[in-house]
Amino acid sequence: MNEQYNVYLISDSTGETLDRIFLSLQSQFKNFKYEKKEFFFIRTEQQADKIINAGIKGKNPIILYTIVETKLAKYLSKKSDESNIPCFGVLGSLILAFSKLLNQKAIHKPSAQHVLDEDYYKRIEAIQFTMSHDDGKKTEDLFNSDVILLGVSRTSKTPTSIYLANRGYKTTNIPLVPNQEIPKDLTNDSLKSCVIGLFADPERLSDIRRNRVALMQENRSSSYTDINSIKKEVEDSKNLFKKYKWPTIDVTRKSVEETAASIIKIIEIKKNK
Repeated sequence: MNEQYNVYLISDSTGETLDRIFLSLQSQFKNFKYEKKEFFFIRTEQQADKIINAGIKGKNPIILYTIVETKLAKYLSKKSDESNIPCFGVLGSLILAFSKLLNQKAIHKPSAQHVLDEDYYKRIEAIQFTMSHDDGKKTEDLFNSDVILLGVSRTSKTPTSIYLANRGYKTTNIPLVPNQEIPKDLTNDSLKSCVIGLFADPERLSDIRRNRVALMQENRSSSYTDINSIKKEVEDSKNLFKKYKWPTIDVTRKSVEETAASIIKIIEIKKNK
């Protein structure tokens, strides 16, 4: 099937939840060709009508929505059915099921998850901390980190750190550079932060580094992309992790989300010891 679909993502809030759900959904289908159209803060029938009319004019429309206000959700579903447009409510049945399970009525309030509460400010603080402790900066401040990531160049330290920060974890990442000592505080017995080593397959790292050098037109030494030098870097990093008994994660075939999930699991295990 080589048809292309017009996918309409409709949300009564920022659309973040729906976008993530659709990202997970579309990844399950290799030959799913689509054009994504996003509509945020949709809270009236008139707004819904405009989207449905656009869908009617388009080819192979599909509607996915997260609308918690029951009346508007039913209206959108009804109008879509009348126009023969496949329409799927992502949260509706789940909210109903939880309502029955918890024996309480849902508030049906858009953006209810975006409350300026303690968790929100914790995430903001974690993001600010992580950005200022990226790529070996402020290593004198390691004791305030929730987690410290170590790894040679191109082991996804920065994107993983940012992802963790968005989950509320103050993250420091430190590059392992040949012939350069690691910060002394990393081996301090009083350090309570969770230290984790990241490594990857040398062949994979070589490819990534060569592509980066070409793309950024960087003037790097030949050892940066040399496979034998990279093999030694990775081996030395593994020996370092083993020496200090730091847990490790092979990020070769892992997405940032998968790596972060593994890190969070390690943090929780350390907390419960």
